[in-house]
Amino acid sequence: MKKKFEDLTDLERKTVKDDLEHAYDFDPRDPLFGLTRDKLSGPRISRRSVMRLMAASGVLTAWHVLPGTTSKALAQNRGGILEAGWAGVGEITTLDPAQINQVLQFQITSSVLSGLTHLNADLVAEADIAETWTVNDAGTEIIFKLREGVTFHNGDKFTADDVIFTFNRSKDPDQSINGGLLKNVASLEKLNDLEIKFTLSAPQASFFVKTTERASGRALTIVSRGGLEALGTQQYGLTPIGTGPFRVTEHTLGQRVKLRRFDDYYDPERPVLDGVNITPISEPEPLAAAMEAGDIQLIGGNPVAPELVDRFEANSDIVVDIIGGNGFQAVFLNPWRDPFKVPSFDKPLAELMKEKGFMVRLAIAKAIDRDRFIERAQFGRGVPAYGSINPAMGFYFDESLAETSNQRFDVTAARKLLADAGFPNGEGFPTLTLKGGPPVRRDMQIIADILKRNLNIEIKIEIKEFQILVPEFQKVDYDMLRIGSGGDFDPDDGIVDFLQTSSRLNGANRDKAKMPFGHFGEADVDRLGDEQSRTADLKKRRVLVQKVNKITSDKVAAAFIYHPVDVLVHRKEVDFPARSRVVGLVDLDRVSFV
Repeated sequence: MKKKFEDLTDLERKTVKDDLEHAYDFDPRDPLFGLTRDKLSGPRISRRSVMRLMAASGVLTAWHVLPGTTSKALAQNRGGILEAGWAGVGEITTLDPAQINQVLQFQITSSVLSGLTHLNADLVAEADIAETWTVNDAGTEIIFKLREGVTFHNGDKFTADDVIFTFNRSKDPDQSINGGLLKNVASLEKLNDLEIKFTLSAPQASFFVKTTERASGRALTIVSRGGLEALGTQQYGLTPIGTGPFRVTEHTLGQRVKLRRFDDYYDPERPVLDGVNITPISEPEPLAAAMEAGDIQLIGGNPVAPELVDRFEANSDIVVDIIGGNGFQAVFLNPWRDPFKVPSFDKPLAELMKEKGFMVRLAIAKAIDRDRFIERAQFGRGVPAYGSINPAMGFYFDESLAETSNQRFDVTAARKLLADAGFPNGEGFPTLTLKGGPPVRRDMQIIADILKRNLNIEIKIEIKEFQILVPEFQKVDYDMLRIGSGGDFDPDDGIVDFLQTSSRLNGANRDKAKMPFGHFGEADVDRLGDEQSRTADLKKRRVLVQKVNKITSDKVAAAFIYHPVDVLVHRKEVDFPARSRVVGLVDLDRVSFV
């Protein structure tokens, strides 16, 4: 677990300061960010080189370089079946990386499927199914040497053809929702059965920790050609065949996912466990009861309900590990429904402020006391959010937005906006429905209470499982919807994925004839979003990112609520090693029983 900055010794503080200064000491015009090609080559990038790459991407913060605490080494016992509960979900809808759109899904595929690289706890890109790699002087050509003798769970031999197949499948919008992660890849070439060459349109600081990474990257998580042909797309989504440490032996929708050790995994020391049973548990109380009784021994999936964290911490049989998190959580307001209808955001803010639909949107956003919400709903764990760019993105995070955003908390201004829109003291305001999944039930109740207290409006709560909620989000079929994003370390996650008109999570399945955009659409955001994604200069990119963040905040793309922390909960008989503790993931291949 990371130490807190205030707990560091003078020497440790100096080390953190020196590491940060070294990381940011580069010329942004240099395509390799001051690193030699040797330092960028595999099978593992050095810690300082990774920090430089993170700095070049703008995602490095002091938290990333804090030293870990010294912990007593635990004796690992091989074997055993781990019982895990996946929080806040009734069923695991898909494990096909081409269709994964939730963290709770790629947490599982990370144990089943491989990538060219994978991250460790320091966000260092390490070789996974690739053995090593080399980078040219310009940083635009990367040659990966693949591991020899790797096999899929069905016995098929892994070769360069499988990488090419996965790449082409991921690029195809008819087969994959994650092709955007490959937009900087100009070409992929097979050199021989064990070598491939990527040619990038421009140097990409996040290439090894995002595009080729096996879990959150998804676009290059290696799938099995033979498995897809034999099982078909639908069944492959339930029981995918990969080359990872565990294989899926059983999975029925709404029931558990059974993982068992793959005996022919390339690393004979992994996995340590014989297997893992993953049971979806949608409601907090049954989850807590199962953990306290020992029926489950580890929690993954959606974030643990905040009201349970203190309860778990008070239990001597349970370990609670909290580290800095990422992502954003928000309430999305349907711009195609009254009373907050806004058919076009493509106008100056001053003009929008005169429209009744926008007045209502802004009134709701300004009436939410984020500090009160975090204290009551998250039990004090979280950072107030006014946009999609979160603190984990380091250099790009704009702390001043809390003071400058149009959404900043102001009850008097919110009530005036609502009155000017024709609803003085909430009179005549329709009862709206706020939809959300089981994990955010408490969030929704507290948001409804805050809006009743501050605007005197009634909000009806409707709980739906994620497999129903997400399609409705993509169809823009809601009044208000409580949802958010996790696993975000790059501004593209918060902008390109959610806030541009063509974003894959911006009403992708809406009726486009009736709705030209989903929950938000704005020409400057579309243009600046594309520009920031192509900009290698760190300072210029920050300016562009913060412009987009300000526009989407001021124009209420959503009522942004908070940025969460990352909480891992397991029984004390489970050894979850520090090197496997990656934000947003639940890597199980080194987990064991004590």
